[in-house]
Amino acid sequence: MLRSRSIITVTAISVAYLLLAAWLIGYKSDQLFLVLLFNTLFYLSGPTRRFILGFSVFIVFWIIFDSMKAFPNYRYNMVHIESIYRAERSVFGIHLINGPNLVPGIVTPNEYWSAHSNSFLDILTGLFYLCWIPLPLAFAGYLFYKDKNAFFRFSLTFLLVNLLGFVIYYAYPAAPPWYVQQYGFGFNPHTPGNTAGLGRFDSLLHVSVFAGLYAKSSNVFAAMPSLHASYPLIVLYYGIHTRQGWINLLFGTIMVGIWFAAVYTSHHYVLDVLAGITCGLTGIILFNYLYRKVAGFRRWVERCATALSPRP
Repeated sequence: MLRSRSIITVTAISVAYLLLAAWLIGYKSDQLFLVLLFNTLFYLSGPTRRFILGFSVFIVFWIIFDSMKAFPNYRYNMVHIESIYRAERSVFGIHLINGPNLVPGIVTPNEYWSAHSNSFLDILTGLFYLCWIPLPLAFAGYLFYKDKNAFFRFSLTFLLVNLLGFVIYYAYPAAPPWYVQQYGFGFNPHTPGNTAGLGRFDSLLHVSVFAGLYAKSSNVFAAMPSLHASYPLIVLYYGIHTRQGWINLLFGTIMVGIWFAAVYTSHHYVLDVLAGITCGLTGIILFNYLYRKVAGFRRWVERCATALSPRP
């Protein structure tokens, strides 16, 4: 039975979010859809209410990510364009003596794959890249019904890793490889999102999947770290931790596939991917430390898990 206080609270938060979002970044249909989805599931039934309250962790992530449009990181620190390109070429550069499509010399892995792409890899990497958000959401949904405590630990680790990544975005704004390929080393704050190599996936299948996704990009100068690389790592860790058996082979394959796709499609340098892996590991270690060593935090997580469980 819903109390009037809960109804007032949900209504107030919903209206406040829509007004604040419209003021900061302008009205978007995504915002209204999010509010309608939350309210529909909240009021529909007890099970759907528990479900959407549990997934509020992911809603908080999306709201923070979307709000970054109002506070572009390039306003607060210098954007690294040439320095990270040269670092990538210095550490991971490929030495070309001769060959088609590229002038002999040292090129980054992104430049090499951009000149040596093929339809099979275009489709395969596109499919891998499409998993970057559906995979953690699907796994979270599974854990929600199988193990509420593991669900909350996974969800909060996911949020923590994102917060660490967002801090780095503002401390170290960095341009993606495709920016250098298309615009060189000059800085243009008004550069729109770009599908880069993923555009070949859209073209081959005659769809606009990635064109639609990257049209909503919060900030193109947020390539370091690659959170695309972090997400499947978190999934694999909790897959192993909760003993998912053979399915972890699938998680591991998708993880490596996303890592390769990030470089192949020129969305990230290898350095970005390594930074994303480091960010993911740091978030996992930090969350586990808090959960094991801070009794109040552990009890809060356990209470949240208990609150989402059906009452007999």
